[in-house]
Amino acid sequence: MRKDIKTSCQKRLSRIEGQIRGLSKMVEEDRYCIDIVTQISAARAALRRVEEEVLKDHVAHCVEHAIASGDKAEQRKKIAELMAVVGRADR
Repeated sequence: MRKDIKTSCQKRLSRIEGQIRGLSKMVEEDRYCIDIVTQISAARAALRRVEEEVLKDHVAHCVEHAIASGDKAEQRKKIAELMAVVGRADR
C-alpha cells in the first residue's frame, strides 16, 4: 500500500474507531433506537469509503503490476482475487 493511502486509511479508521466507541456509549445510555441506527449507517458508510480507497490502491498497483508483467497466471490470479472481494462486498 502506498504511504499516502496508508496514512489516509489510518486517519479514517481512527475516526471510525471513535464512531464505534460513540455507538457503544449510545447503547449503554439507552439512546433512541433510530439515532443509534443512523450512527451505525454512518459508520458502515465510512468503512465502505476506506474499503474503496484500499481497492483503488490495489488495482492501481498490484493489478497493474500483474498486467504489466505479462505473466498470464499472475494476471488471472489478481483478477480472480479482485472479483472474489467485489462479490463479497455486495453481500
